[in-house]
Formats: sequence, structure tokens, C-alpha cells
Amino acid sequence: MTSAGFAVRVAEADADREACFAVRREVFVVEQGVPEDLEYDEYDAGAVHVLAVRDDGLALGTGRLLTGDAAAVKNGGAADVGALGRLAVAKAARGLGVGAALVLAIEDAARDRGLSAVDLHAQTHALGFYERLGYVAYGPEFPDAGIPHRAMRKILD
Repeated sequence: MTSAGFAVRVAEADADREACFAVRREVFVVEQGVPEDLEYDEYDAGAVHVLAVRDDGLALGTGRLLTGDAAAVKNGGAADVGALGRLAVAKAARGLGVGAALVLAIEDAARDRGLSAVDLHAQTHALGFYERLGYVAYGPEFPDAGIPHRAMRKILD
């Protein structure tokens, strides 16, 4: 997937995965104060990670898709529903469409794996962003790493 000045790809190379983790550290650990031991978890090893990179190779954003048992833990047990998470866009790249491109790439990866829907836990300030992409909030607000969140779902077509 290519867009204005950046591309989004599945992070298969070790260097790509390291770039994903570096963006997550910048956004979640440094900016938002999420403890590092909460940011990186046992699901990272089996997740599908996506990476947005500028044309010169600079990492702009990342996100991950959990499937199978890992996703079922996050979404209440539905085996055919993926779990989108750890969506992070570097401060300098916000407002450029990077976040939306990452979400679309994760949805494509979910479709490729035969999933019928994608769930996520959105920080409440980001609800509008996900709603514009077709996600619907459900359930009550809850804290995650001390930050208010809501569960959301999008049925894939």
C-alpha cells in the first residue's frame, strides 16, 4: 500500500519489527507514560505487525493484528474476529493519513486470514478516528494502563 510520501507493509524483516517497537516506545512509553513492561507483551511474537515508512525509510507508524487464541483473549472468545492493537503514529507524522493507512492494512491482513471482523480497544480521545473508519463502540469505558478506553468492532466485508 502506498500513499502520499509513505508506504505501509507487513513487518516481516527483523529491522521492520524493531522499527515497529521503536515507534511504540516513542508514542506509548515516552509520550503517554505507559510502563514499558505493559507495552510489550507475550502476544508480540505471534502478531502480524504493520509498519508505515516514509520514502526515505524513516518509520512513521505501526500497529498489530492478533489472530487465533491471542485475539480470542482480547475480543471475548470469537475465533473469527481479529484484534487490532498498538496503533501508534509518530508525532511528526500525525494528520498525514498514516493512522488510517495502517488500519486499512491491518483490515486487509485480517481478510487475508479469513476473519469476519476486527475488534480494538480505543483510547477514548480516538473514538472519532475509528468511527470514521467504520468501527462501532460497545460496552462501558474501562481503564487500560491508566488510560480510558472503549471496545470497538468493525464487520469486514
